[in-house]
Amino acid sequence: MDQKGLGMSPVSAKQPILSARNLVKRYGRVVAMDNCDFDLYPGEILAVIGDNGAGKSTMIKALTGAVRSDSGTIHLEGKPVFFDHPNAAREAGIETVYQQLALSPALSIADNMFLGREIRRRGFAGKYLRMLDKPAMRQTAREKLSDLGLLTIQNIDQAVETLSGGQRQGVAVARAAAFGSKVLLLDEPTAALGVKESRKVLDLIQEVRSRGLPIVLISHNMPHVFEIADRIHIHRLGKRLCVIDPKTATMNDAVALMTGAKAPEQMAV
Repeated sequence: MDQKGLGMSPVSAKQPILSARNLVKRYGRVVAMDNCDFDLYPGEILAVIGDNGAGKSTMIKALTGAVRSDSGTIHLEGKPVFFDHPNAAREAGIETVYQQLALSPALSIADNMFLGREIRRRGFAGKYLRMLDKPAMRQTAREKLSDLGLLTIQNIDQAVETLSGGQRQGVAVARAAAFGSKVLLLDEPTAALGVKESRKVLDLIQEVRSRGLPIVLISHNMPHVFEIADRIHIHRLGKRLCVIDPKTATMNDAVALMTGAKAPEQMAV
């Protein structure tokens, strides 16, 4: 099958906002990343798919500072960057929502939104007594949730443990969208959700993208991937096999490429 038939995504004329070249990561004899490449373009939803053990998680962790690659380069907005820990990536504008969500169930929605980024009061009380500006955090949290259409959450002070799975996912995405100024990465955001709650999360992802924030979506749910992704990065054996266009490729093509049943005629970069 030719490149067009496989639905290969054409090379974009735009400069990637986040890119990586020749990333390598070894754990003893296990090669988790084997000269891995990656490109995320402004304003797009890029889905990353691959079989279990393909190296997707290691690549995402390398891009966000959770793992240090043995070699290779990462560029953000065309400039070389090196993240030695996740906070460095966050400070650069890259936010990640992991499958575990990293929320504190006993704390309120507002407290979770600002966990690790608390706003202090002005003046002596904030600078020396380190007192928090609770009203400001509540107001900002409510504004961010409302902006993303999460109006079903009435009480910003209610504990996260009282929320449904979809609402918790919404809080995690809203927090990342509020502070992620350049890139948002989502790891299996609908994996543990039902049909109705998954629908709300997908709508939320599209709402975030409509505000101009590019998104990386790691998912095993093919219908979700083909519904909302602009391009699909297929990861196999520790590297990017190819990138396909969901408008012209099929789910069967994606699965065949992902599992090795079909080989792309030409690598798409």
